[in-house]
Amino acid sequence: MGNKSLILNNDDVQKKITRISYQIIEDYYLEKEVIIVGLSTRGFLFADFIFKKLKNINSEINFKLVELKLDKNNLNKANISTSPVLDLKDKTVILVDDVLNSGKTLIHAASFLVSNGVKKLNTSVLIDRRHRSFPIKANWVGLTLSTTFQEHISVEFEDEMIQVFLQ
Repeated sequence: MGNKSLILNNDDVQKKITRISYQIIEDYYLEKEVIIVGLSTRGFLFADFIFKKLKNINSEINFKLVELKLDKNNLNKANISTSPVLDLKDKTVILVDDVLNSGKTLIHAASFLVSNGVKKLNTSVLIDRRHRSFPIKANWVGLTLSTTFQEHISVEFEDEMIQVFLQ
């Protein structure tokens, strides 16, 4: 697939996680509970970093972490589930993914969450590629990156490190 170029090293990503976490707390400081829903698999890994940072900088809000599992090749509600299974009715939810590209996966996940009665829903992504085919946006973005359709963004997780590459 050609050469890999490092876009964000671990320090850069950690700064973006910290900034996103503070932005979330600024917007949700009156909430008693916030559910962080990470899209399986890399979105959940990124959500876990945000979750840990949020818990570290704010003990007033009860943050919960949930993994949303879906089949990207068969996006219907029968193929979407959360782990652990939670009652999301009247909950404040933040949907997290690693890369926002066309918006297809994020909009299906958001639709699932809304159909489960959430009170408020916002989204966060590490990288926004701006190739929207669906009307969804990320409320909190680590980095907006204009890329061609041929280029590929890979977010790589290794232990407690995250790096972002362009291929």
